[in-house]
Amino acid sequence: MPIRSRHLCTLAAAVVLTLTAPGAVASAAGQAPSADLREVLFVGNNWDGTADVIESGGDFGRIGRINVIPDKDRRMAEINANPIRWIYFMAIRNTVGEGHDQFVDDMYSTPDGTSVVVSRPSFADVVSLDLATGRVNWRFPVSGYRSDHMAVSPDGTRVAVSASTSNTVHVLDIGTGEEVGTFKTGDKPHENVFSRDGRYIWNMSIGEVNTDLDAPWLDWTKGDRKITVADARTFEQVRAIDMRERLDAAGFTGYSDAVRPAAFSPDESKLYFQVSFFNGFFEYDVATDRISRVKTLPKNPATSEDRTTWVNDSRHHGITMKPDGTKLCVAGTMDDYATVVDRDTLEHGPLVPVSKPYWATVSGDGESCVVSESGADQVTAIDFATGEKTVSVPVGDHPQRVRLGQVREGWTGPSGG
Repeated sequence: MPIRSRHLCTLAAAVVLTLTAPGAVASAAGQAPSADLREVLFVGNNWDGTADVIESGGDFGRIGRINVIPDKDRRMAEINANPIRWIYFMAIRNTVGEGHDQFVDDMYSTPDGTSVVVSRPSFADVVSLDLATGRVNWRFPVSGYRSDHMAVSPDGTRVAVSASTSNTVHVLDIGTGEEVGTFKTGDKPHENVFSRDGRYIWNMSIGEVNTDLDAPWLDWTKGDRKITVADARTFEQVRAIDMRERLDAAGFTGYSDAVRPAAFSPDESKLYFQVSFFNGFFEYDVATDRISRVKTLPKNPATSEDRTTWVNDSRHHGITMKPDGTKLCVAGTMDDYATVVDRDTLEHGPLVPVSKPYWATVSGDGESCVVSESGADQVTAIDFATGEKTVSVPVGDHPQRVRLGQVREGWTGPSGG
């Protein structure tokens, strides 16, 4: 075996031992909340600038609501006074925002349940909000003009946030908002994942998703798309994975290499990921560095085949795994369904009708998949065992990210809004 190949396999094996599944643990530290904390689900309502806090299981009833833009007037005054910022603000509204402002993309609570940290794309920042008062604790403006997906470290002390237009990931102290490090990525960084021991950060860049150059032969126009694995202490790149090469080697030359949401297996040897324009997902073997399987899911006959009508190049956007590793749950965004997939056989269950599902996560007890229905302003729980819907709960305008977290016992909403 050539020295280069041996080095790659050794590094891949090391990374396998430190991977973790995104959004799969209840608390920031990966442990059950203490007696004075209550496990909840945070639902970010992107278009109206709120986050609903709901039960993490059972009837998923709503507990309270947070205004994530209490400083909106001040932010808008700054934007209106800066012509370049105003241009980007309007561009976000008219492209990725589908005519709406993007006020909340991602959110994580602090380990003590007193605050929630939120990325706000249209304001190009990350803020910490006091859950008792609703006030801003700190604010961090990202480089460039748009913030996106985040990840929280296993010990709950740091958050990583993608700065879309500067191809940068910022890593912040969750308590103070101070930047502790940064690293460069491919074009348009998107999802972030910390390794289990906090030593590595995986970032997936999705490239240009707002152009109409969507035909397969124009895929090269979408930019430099790759997975960047960075050392979370030095912030140096330790590995870059270009899925174009892996997809081509497996015979999938006509597929996009823009890695969208992804989920790792419990033993952290497999990565299941979605790509732009595809109704399904791929299985990637981390140690051997190759695509091992593909699952093509049904198309909705009512879905237009005109790719330019699909939101931000996503046909399917949202994938998560049952904690025991036996089932996957997939949000079929443009096909208006969600479904549970057996991980061993890749057979899918019932296609549960939902409206433009934009994310999938796991309930606190690990028994349900929870999807955000951005087209119906609700979240829906699907039983992993049966693949059937159990309950839907109304939330705010255009729910997207759903994250497990915690609040103080007895919390029902901020006193100040």
